[in-house]
Amino acid sequence: MTLFLRFSIGFLFVGLLVSTESLASEKGVVEKTGNDKVAANTATAEQVSYEKEIVEQTLQLSQDEEDLGWMENFLQKLGADGEFDPDKLIDFSFLPGPFYNPEMDLGVGISAVGLYQVDPTDEVSQLSSLVINGLASINGALGVSLENKTFLNEDNQRVYLTAEIFDIPDVFYGVGYDENHQDDNRVDFDGQLVRVNPMYLHRLSSHIFVGAGFDFNYAETRNIDVLDSDVDIDPLLETSRSVGVNLLVNYDSRDNVLNPEQGIIAQIDTGIFRKDLGSKTDFEIVNALYSSYHQIAESDVLAWQVRGRFTHGDVPWDQLSKAGGGDLLRGYTSGRYRDKQMLLAQVEYRQNLSGRHGLVYWVGAGVISDKFSELTSASVLPNTGIGYRFEVKPRVNLRLDLAFGDNDTGFYFNVNEAF
Repeated sequence: MTLFLRFSIGFLFVGLLVSTESLASEKGVVEKTGNDKVAANTATAEQVSYEKEIVEQTLQLSQDEEDLGWMENFLQKLGADGEFDPDKLIDFSFLPGPFYNPEMDLGVGISAVGLYQVDPTDEVSQLSSLVINGLASINGALGVSLENKTFLNEDNQRVYLTAEIFDIPDVFYGVGYDENHQDDNRVDFDGQLVRVNPMYLHRLSSHIFVGAGFDFNYAETRNIDVLDSDVDIDPLLETSRSVGVNLLVNYDSRDNVLNPEQGIIAQIDTGIFRKDLGSKTDFEIVNALYSSYHQIAESDVLAWQVRGRFTHGDVPWDQLSKAGGGDLLRGYTSGRYRDKQMLLAQVEYRQNLSGRHGLVYWVGAGVISDKFSELTSASVLPNTGIGYRFEVKPRVNLRLDLAFGDNDTGFYFNVNEAF
């Protein structure tokens, strides 16, 4: 029982005794008048009952606190208290978590989740966020990623930054569904990946933003193990460097960028990569998405999304559209299914449980193809899954997902929703 609760209970008992003595004194006075006596006794009974109820509730809160257990106390010590402290420059939470997958074996990840306000007097902008994820595994995988979203000037400007550097095992099954679907086509390798992508967005109207950014990507392979695969590995022998600019326009009516409960976002983001900018090849990438969020039964959320990634030109192997991973079609090994074009859809029900806990359930499907016109006739990759959520900061969730695909599964430890 915390010192605060002990003090509160003591204060309530003292208040109860004082109130009782005071009421007894009043009773001696009001006995002189019949009507006043009845009213005073009624008031006394109601007050004593009310104060007794408060004491019982306080005792119950104390018991609930003791029942939280060591895990809740441990998370609170790490800053995962579900609250935001505006007095801190950045209010951080630290969340460790083990993971396992066939590529990286057994490992541990840690997420640092920070919230902050650029201008404490700005009552329009939502809280800015900084999420840093790190990982290490027993087979030598190492990596760190950073995602920053800053909201400025009453949300008239937004600055986004994505940066990551990884040295991790990866897989390559060739290009296209027919090759990717063959288990014997698997090629294992170690990949070094670097990406930096800053973006600036400016509000044009109540829900419309335009933006521009810079996109740098570098990929290199080593220790290529072809096993018994007949896949052409020539693309993997070349280091890849892609440098370009991003142009973005979106309609965003979401109530919160990190964890929406209502609203929509419709967005087109075009990346133009050119040799003149330092890229090894010339190509374009168009990312298009439409996501919609609806509140159900006061606290639950129904969310759905349609998303496409379409490329054109001399696209390097690491910039092909990939289905799978923790965001794009969970349940498939990231890197297995890749081609120039991709289209996917997913529907998710987010159930809010008591306290800071929640569950999610989803189904989805995706297709990949060489040409845009072939997407409608491509073989479908279905997926489904269930996940657990724990709110570490206001509108910021720890995400644990177990997903199932076509002869493939995935377990994901991350921060914030998949979409």
